[in-house]
Amino acid sequence: MSIALIGAGCSGFTTAKRLRDAGLDFDWFEASDRIGGNWAYQNPNGMSSAYQSLHIDTSKTRLQFEEFPIPADWPDFPHHSLIAGYFNAYVDHFGLRELVQFETPVTAATRRADSRWDVTTRHGTKAYDTVVVANGHHWSPNRPEWPGQFDGTIIHAHDYKTPFAPVDCVGKRVVVVGLGNSAVDIASELGQRSLTEKLFVSTRRGVWVLPKFLNGKPVDKTPMPSWFPLPLARALGRRAVIRAIGRMEDYGLPTPDHRPLDAHPTVSGEFLTRMSNGDITPKPAIERFDGSDVVFTDGSRERVDIVITATGYNIDFPFLKPEDAPVTDNHIPLFKRMVQADPALHGLWFMGLAQALPTLVNLAEQQSKLLVAYLTGRYALPDPAAMARVIVEDERKYQAHYYASRRHTMQVNFEPYVADLVRETAAGARRVKIAA
Repeated sequence: MSIALIGAGCSGFTTAKRLRDAGLDFDWFEASDRIGGNWAYQNPNGMSSAYQSLHIDTSKTRLQFEEFPIPADWPDFPHHSLIAGYFNAYVDHFGLRELVQFETPVTAATRRADSRWDVTTRHGTKAYDTVVVANGHHWSPNRPEWPGQFDGTIIHAHDYKTPFAPVDCVGKRVVVVGLGNSAVDIASELGQRSLTEKLFVSTRRGVWVLPKFLNGKPVDKTPMPSWFPLPLARALGRRAVIRAIGRMEDYGLPTPDHRPLDAHPTVSGEFLTRMSNGDITPKPAIERFDGSDVVFTDGSRERVDIVITATGYNIDFPFLKPEDAPVTDNHIPLFKRMVQADPALHGLWFMGLAQALPTLVNLAEQQSKLLVAYLTGRYALPDPAAMARVIVEDERKYQAHYYASRRHTMQVNFEPYVADLVRETAAGARRVKIAA
């Protein structure tokens, strides 16, 4: 069994540990010169979207690895530098660093007629039985376009690092486009009166901005048990949100066209305060540009120097052929968010390719248990028709209550999803026994 593992972020290095512990041989490729992926601030591979002030929106106990606990003295919502340090400590504690081939991007992974894979790097091309993709999905910016000519500067939130870089926002009139987590974080930072002359947030629709704390505790600290019905959990969560924060209109935001938790949560401990202070001015969607002016869909216009588009990311696998990783409308159908139903593609696995609530950090640590069971022959996949049916059922289970959007194509709830993996791993073990 020959395995190629792509990526050394949190999904890659937790998978690497599981592969090594199972005694499986693998080659591990990383485009950068360091561990950490998206959480390696100013990562020289250009793929990190971390900005200098970034704090994770997941509380420390929810993001920790089961085999490597978070330091007890950490704050509830750590700075990115602590996260990166934690990742590196994990890699060194388990002796994984010497396994990584740094500065070795995979330029192609091509399926052969025998369903093996030719993987090409700077070292040449080598054949593998299995390719495990852990390259992340927050590195390929979705960059919108508008009609007209804009005389100012447009950047994506992926490129934003500080109020001074890559463009100097100080004293300028800035529009942040979007109301996701990156948008409200960047708007909260730039909304300080000492920084920008004027800060606008432009959004096509209203959203619910959730607090980081409820009743003095991190909002995600006490999850519902995995067996608790998801519709009931959501209903209880909606009630708690509305009771804690009231109406978005009271902060000057547009009325959401959906209920709380019917969209991937936007979480901020600062944004609503800045809105109520008048530090941030809400605007509807951008309609067009007109020289130094931005014209909005309500007919209003503002002189603007800089537009920052916090408009999400594309699912992108530049080293795979489209027919091997068919992405449509930012969606790729995967059994248990890991592998496609087509038997010819059972040598291609994806780790961490989900939008998990509350965190993605430790998701692949759990997914890798099923992967390794498969690679060691202790788990068998269902037949292709059953896999296709389960893909549809799972997407309905985790995504049906969300409004239609490209940001909701990979949603899972961590506890129920991990419980699903445990049940499926057991079912796959029974299939192995029946086949024997």
